[in-house]
Amino acid sequence: MKVILTSDIETLGKLGAIVEVKPGYARNYLFPRDMALKPTPHNLDLMEKRKKKVQQKLEIDKLSAMDQKQKIEEITLTIEKKAGEKDTLFGSVTPMEIEKLLEETGVHIERKKLHLEEPIKRLGSYTCKVKLMEDVEAEFKIEVVKEGGEESPEPEPEPEVEPKPEAEVEPEAEAEAEPEPEAEPEAEPKPEPEPEPEAEPKPEPEPE
Repeated sequence: MKVILTSDIETLGKLGAIVEVKPGYARNYLFPRDMALKPTPHNLDLMEKRKKKVQQKLEIDKLSAMDQKQKIEEITLTIEKKAGEKDTLFGSVTPMEIEKLLEETGVHIERKKLHLEEPIKRLGSYTCKVKLMEDVEAEFKIEVVKEGGEESPEPEPEPEVEPKPEAEVEPEAEAEAEPEPEAEPEAEPKPEPEPEPEAEPKPEPEPE
């Protein structure tokens, strides 16, 4: 059974295409969901007009997507994460985190449109692709760094300096001057002895 698609269907074709499907599939699935019509002259004319409107909208959407692509490719996201040995992250960077950080820059992208070449589980630089439209794709950089900043490098050891040979000193110079003995306190002057009184002269004996 032939039908006209009223929208893009990945497994069948694009809007306005006439495709062959099973009658049961058309009656039970495509027609009730307004995804296809019978290929009558009226429906063919109707779909031709719809295709023109859709094409005009696609052109407008493409211009908007190209503008968004330019903004996205100017972005570099920096994400801080805890990491252990060999720069392995404790966890991983999720599309939800990337989506939130993009919103903080003013760019709104659904996480289902974000595509990473590999899961982000280590510190380093990564590229994330964004499919804006079927033929419009952008990409931006993600830098995953260690939380708290880079560790300060260990100071380089100072070069060893060979000790200079000691100059020979003359024996006289080696001996330190001995401290002078302290002066003994002066002895108090002893009192001079008082002079003894002179003996009175004895009287001479009278002559007989």
